[in-house]
Amino acid sequence: MLTYIEDFIKRKPKKRISYAEYMDLVLYDPEYGYYMKNDMKIGREGDFITTSNFSDIYGKLVAKWYAGFRHKFNLPAAICEIGGGNGRFAKAFLDGWSQYSSSPISYTLIETSAYHRKLQSEELNGFKDVVQYKELGELGAFHGLIFSNELFDALPVHVIEKRDGELFEVMITYCEGGLSEVLIPLEREDIKAFVHVHRLTLSNGQRIEIPLEMENVIKTISQSLVKGIVITVDYGYTKNEWKAPARKDGSLRGYYSHQMYRDILQFPGRMDITSHVHFDALIEQGEKYGLGFIEKHRQDEFFLKLGILDELQENDDSNPFSEKSKQNRAIRNLIIPGGISSAFHVIIQEKAIDACDQAFW
Repeated sequence: MLTYIEDFIKRKPKKRISYAEYMDLVLYDPEYGYYMKNDMKIGREGDFITTSNFSDIYGKLVAKWYAGFRHKFNLPAAICEIGGGNGRFAKAFLDGWSQYSSSPISYTLIETSAYHRKLQSEELNGFKDVVQYKELGELGAFHGLIFSNELFDALPVHVIEKRDGELFEVMITYCEGGLSEVLIPLEREDIKAFVHVHRLTLSNGQRIEIPLEMENVIKTISQSLVKGIVITVDYGYTKNEWKAPARKDGSLRGYYSHQMYRDILQFPGRMDITSHVHFDALIEQGEKYGLGFIEKHRQDEFFLKLGILDELQENDDSNPFSEKSKQNRAIRNLIIPGGISSAFHVIIQEKAIDACDQAFW
């Protein structure tokens, strides 16, 4: 893919591209993009693991909660999952739904990758009322629950850096040694507007990612959702957290064979690339487009609110590989301090429901 990127850059008048253009190429190009290839990406055989794939208890808990919650706010038995990956969360949710509700449910998956849509179809074979779309814009008018896990962290982002009191955009160019960075004075008005509107302040020498695409996704979600709840699970920082010295180099990371790389220009098209979400901006943009903010929790706190401790089973089985043992172990790992959930947060938004009129939980 390096030759492909080189040719792409050479065709540019100034022989350089933004980080957002680079990420769009190496992640979403129909032929070469990481997410579009027919390769395993999630799990031991892939490059990373998500908490929604860590254990089936995740999907079952959300199903149990929504089975009761929807009656409180007169919502239909319908869920839309954006970026459903291999379909494991969807299967766990539908299995859980059959345990906790007698109502039929419709499950919609939005997935850009044809390979992942194939995996989802195989995983969900036999379930009724499962619909797949390639793009979020195909969803149409929707009532119910919209859920995503690690969606926004995978969107292309621009990178800016402050030098001698001035803002620069970090661009990518190509030379004989391969891909390299070059700084140019910040020219894009939309990036300047994001910095101003969301009141971002950078220290000298600090760089930060600017997620312009995030607003488009939030706007499309709100346009599709007529009435319901949006649950967004991801890792990120608040405005104040971005100011910490540890964030000085930004948050762009690559994951290849379960190893983290700070230089994401390595292995183009062969590794996952992520950046931390601007939580304040996500919430503010949601409000702008009609998604009312309800709550934000660390993921372990969210699980406790869902009643994960009620799922612990008495187990005198000495077999550590029994289903009870595995579920109990997964529950502990999901809520233990410093465990897999500690890096993730859950943002809950609503549209056209009176969430303040009665207890949300």
